[in-house]
Amino acid sequence: MDYVEQRMAQEAAKAASANDAVRTPLNVLLLGALLYTTYSLYFRRSSPATLPREPPATVFRTFNPHTLLPYSGANGGPVYLAVRGRVFDVSAGRNFYGPEGPYANFAGRDASRGLACGSFDESMLTKDLDGPLDTLSDLGPEEMEALRGWEERFESKYIVVGRLVPVGEEGK
Repeated sequence: MDYVEQRMAQEAAKAASANDAVRTPLNVLLLGALLYTTYSLYFRRSSPATLPREPPATVFRTFNPHTLLPYSGANGGPVYLAVRGRVFDVSAGRNFYGPEGPYANFAGRDASRGLACGSFDESMLTKDLDGPLDTLSDLGPEEMEALRGWEERFESKYIVVGRLVPVGEEGK
C-alpha cells in the first residue's frame, strides 16, 4: 500500500503544479482581456460612435429687406436679424428669436428700432421694404445706448453673416 499512496501523492503534486502553471500573471491578464472583449462585443448595447455635426459654413453676404425676410426660422431654417446694418445669425437663440419666441417679430427683419425702444410692437418694424433703411435719427441718447447694449450682446453670442442695405444697393 505504501507504493499506491506514493503514486497518488505524485499524481496530486503533478496536478497541483499544472494548475500553478495555468495561473501565471500573464495568463490571468489574458483571460481578463478575453472576458472584457467578449462582454463588450455581446452584452454592451451602446450606439456607434459618430462625429459631431458641424453647422454648414456661412458665407458673408449682402441682404436687402426682401432677401432677409425668409430667414425667420420657419420650417426649421436659420434665424437672422439685422441691427444697425449688420445681419446676425441668431439661430442658436431660436427659443427667443424663432417662431413662437418672444422676439419672433424681429426674425428676418431689421430689429434696430424695436430693440432700441424696448418694444416688440409691429409698429417698430419697417413697413416699406422697398424704401430706405431706418436711419434711427429720431432716437434719443438713452435709446441709442440701449441699442448699443443689444449690439454688444449679439456680438458676444452670435456671428455676423452679412450686412443689410436698401433694395438696389446690393452690388455696391
